[in-house]
Amino acid sequence: MPESEAWTVGRLLTWTTDYLQRQGAGSARLDAEVLLAEALGCQRIELYTAFHELVSEQARSVFRGLVRRRAGGEPVAYLVGHREFYSLSFEVTPDVLIPRPETEHLVVACLEILKGRPEQPPPRVLEVGTGSAAIAVAVARHAPACRVTAVEISPSALAVAQRNAQRHGVADRIEFVQSDLLAAVPPEPVFQVLISNPPYVSRPEWQQLAQEVREHEPEQALVGGETGIELIRRLVSQADSRLVPGGWLLLEISPMIQQAVRGILDERRVYPDVRLVKDLAGLPRVLIARYQPASDAC
Repeated sequence: MPESEAWTVGRLLTWTTDYLQRQGAGSARLDAEVLLAEALGCQRIELYTAFHELVSEQARSVFRGLVRRRAGGEPVAYLVGHREFYSLSFEVTPDVLIPRPETEHLVVACLEILKGRPEQPPPRVLEVGTGSAAIAVAVARHAPACRVTAVEISPSALAVAQRNAQRHGVADRIEFVQSDLLAAVPPEPVFQVLISNPPYVSRPEWQQLAQEVREHEPEQALVGGETGIELIRRLVSQADSRLVPGGWLLLEISPMIQQAVRGILDERRVYPDVRLVKDLAGLPRVLIARYQPASDAC
């Protein structure tokens, strides 16, 4: 950064945006704003009224370090240690997948189902692969009558999830369980909703993902097997014994595997009511299936 002019907030943002664009960043301006707000210890929106304010050398030093790491491919969420999801701020570390906006559709679908249910006894939600607990916490915050069991195989991810539950005041309504899928969850039909954003990237797709994803985000949270549906197949086979009759299975999926996942459900013959919800790009993203054992069918 040349020193011939004073480094104001506006000048730093302009220079850094151009620099990150040259490095191939897809959201260079947003990245620059988030990183500068972090260096200054303020909210991003506060930058808009401070364009002409000078930035101290100490803050610029912190900012330079963050920008250098971002240019090297580190995701912004890991650099600042948090990410917004469903209007809530979540701690994120390289131990957990960075929450994506499209996953909010999963939360919306769950809340719609819970909205029409009686509060007593408290409806129970089972989330599989909780990661940062973004889904579990968002559901617990917006459906205060429900109780959530959040399952995660990674102990380090589980620690992040527990801190996020404490951060948002819902730790008393979320039970965290370390488990490979539902192995540690008793096979009892007590849950009204089973919700999951499972790993659904195929092994060949993983090799084609952006370098910053492959190098920094946990592979275990993304890759679902050679074809992307192996883990989903295991999860669906375990779901039947945990859902109450008339309960709901909610899965985030890739548009490329929608037919394969529907085929898995058809094989079970207990999900006669299946539909897909599209994301903002118009692509099928959330699969919603109602569990209806043959003995309970109308």
